[in-house]
Amino acid sequence: MSVFELHNSVLHIKVNSFGAELCSVISKDLAIEYIWQADQTIWGRHAPHLFPIVGKLKNNTFLYQTNSHQLSQHGFARDHEFICIEEREDFLLFEFTANEWTLEKYPFHFSLQIGYKLVDQKLEISYSVFNPDSKELYFSIGAHPAFNCPLISGETFDDYELCFPNKEELILNVLKDGLITKDTKSLKLVHHTLPVSKQLFNNDALVCMNSQLSEVILKSSKTNHGVSLVSRDWPYYGIWSKKDTEQFVCLEPWYGIADYEDTDGKLENKIGIIKVDSEQYFISSFEISFF
Repeated sequence: MSVFELHNSVLHIKVNSFGAELCSVISKDLAIEYIWQADQTIWGRHAPHLFPIVGKLKNNTFLYQTNSHQLSQHGFARDHEFICIEEREDFLLFEFTANEWTLEKYPFHFSLQIGYKLVDQKLEISYSVFNPDSKELYFSIGAHPAFNCPLISGETFDDYELCFPNKEELILNVLKDGLITKDTKSLKLVHHTLPVSKQLFNNDALVCMNSQLSEVILKSSKTNHGVSLVSRDWPYYGIWSKKDTEQFVCLEPWYGIADYEDTDGKLENKIGIIKVDSEQYFISSFEISFF
């Protein structure tokens, strides 16, 4: 396990090779740490990557070619060592490939690469999934970065707001025991904005389907410091904080989602599943601005 760093005139970034996880973003001028520092007594992660599933499987199980396989919530990539295969002044690239342990849990060969590119006040995070096998590869992938909330001493959780440019409402899919139900509810926004409060997360994450969100801003209503996460064309989105903690908020673009509660369990039929043919790639990216 090693920590790799990127610097420019604006930001200082740290990425842990374990899980290829972003573990620190500090503004040099403002001396603000934007990333949640993984207090093990509350939630012991910073910004995990979700692969080869996003969310929860019904009974933590999927079926593939009549065989049953067990996978815990959000998959296993976040709990494995990645190799840094490229390191430049403004760029880091990490890789994780299938091995004997993963093949027992998930019967697919893969190469997962995660890149970090620093440009001024922005960090671009990219995903590349390659299928080296002769059969199709099925997977989901997503991000789970947690941002300190509040960012600055003297502020509170309730001083923050979520902004959704050009949106008047959000259509949320209701969760039940971590699974997606067919029930939806409308959450009306005021001037494209939703106040942050602990009550907002009483019923787990806010989950949006149908590519509703391309940009989400989390910022202080007092100082206007915060983050903007842009994820164009990503089909699913989660916004989460651990219930009653009032210390961080996660902005989570996803290519994949938890199972429907009435799923048949077959991986090929899973909601949001990505299929990549032999010798082909899936590539996507999102960017975070810090201000």
